[in-house]
Amino acid sequence: MYRRDDKDGRIYDVAGIGNALVDALVVMDERELLLSHGLARGHMTLVDHDRWQAIYREVQDHGVEMQSGGSGANTIAALGLLGARSIFCGQVGEDQFGHLYARRLQEACGGHALQWTRSSNTGKCLSVISQHDAERTMLTDLGAAVQMTHLEGFDAVIRSSRMLHVEGYLLHPGPMNQRAREAIAIAVQEQIPVSLDAADPSVVASQRGAMWELIEEMVDVVFLNEEEARTLCDSDVPAALDRLGDVVDTVVIKLGSKGSLVRHAGETVQVGVHKVTAKDTTGAGDAYAAGFLFGYVHGWTPAEAADLASRTASLTVEQVGAVVRDRARMQGAVVAARAARS
Repeated sequence: MYRRDDKDGRIYDVAGIGNALVDALVVMDERELLLSHGLARGHMTLVDHDRWQAIYREVQDHGVEMQSGGSGANTIAALGLLGARSIFCGQVGEDQFGHLYARRLQEACGGHALQWTRSSNTGKCLSVISQHDAERTMLTDLGAAVQMTHLEGFDAVIRSSRMLHVEGYLLHPGPMNQRAREAIAIAVQEQIPVSLDAADPSVVASQRGAMWELIEEMVDVVFLNEEEARTLCDSDVPAALDRLGDVVDTVVIKLGSKGSLVRHAGETVQVGVHKVTAKDTTGAGDAYAAGFLFGYVHGWTPAEAADLASRTASLTVEQVGAVVRDRARMQGAVVAARAARS
């Protein structure tokens, strides 16, 4: 495992790059809303800015919670709340949502490396959560999030970091694909470890070749769930772990309620979950990555890092929302994990 040296001149523990999407979360009786707009319950629908705003206006009186979102940003925010020095790069619009996004990152991490644009609105995801069974129906306007044209100073941030974290959604064709590759190339050049979260089975299925190329040549830590591992390797989980373990330093496969498997330097450990009453599993994988990377950059063993990852994920599923904003609870998980190490 990577071991942080506080005398190495690095400013940040982990720098991340991803699609910056405001999360708008509302719990309500959604049946009439979905019927009137022809929305498929439990699915994500891509919409433009105007349609998103129209539906948002219909639900805003139900108490909408606004947070910084996107897989990579969730992980970086959680790292900041755990006590790591983390920073996120993405693009937002010069609008109310963009400034809200920046404030949320500021609160979690003490700063950000966001880029701003006047040519597009901030990307956003409206999550309508059923008050009956917590089923989540999402409407997403990608907006400015997928249109970043250059890294604009983030190259220096990467060089000042101990690790670069990249979300798998950036492998989709488009400007963010190129920005991700530029960021990874800088990290590799500077001998900074790179972590990649596969993000979603659909990404793995559509970008399998590109993902393999990155993992084989440039990635040090890769996070996948069971379905993503099977899809990427066209095999069962044990075979996927073996195949990935041959080409990357650290492989993490999340098994849901069965815990997780970590392969590092040819050795495999399995770590269980910390059981809680789950309210919302959205963001659990992002939180897991945050806990693991916290341990990774501090030189913890794979089993110790995975234990903190499990604790962090458990805190997340106990609430509605992808990031636990209670800093004391998050850092309490670090204290508990450290105590378990002794």
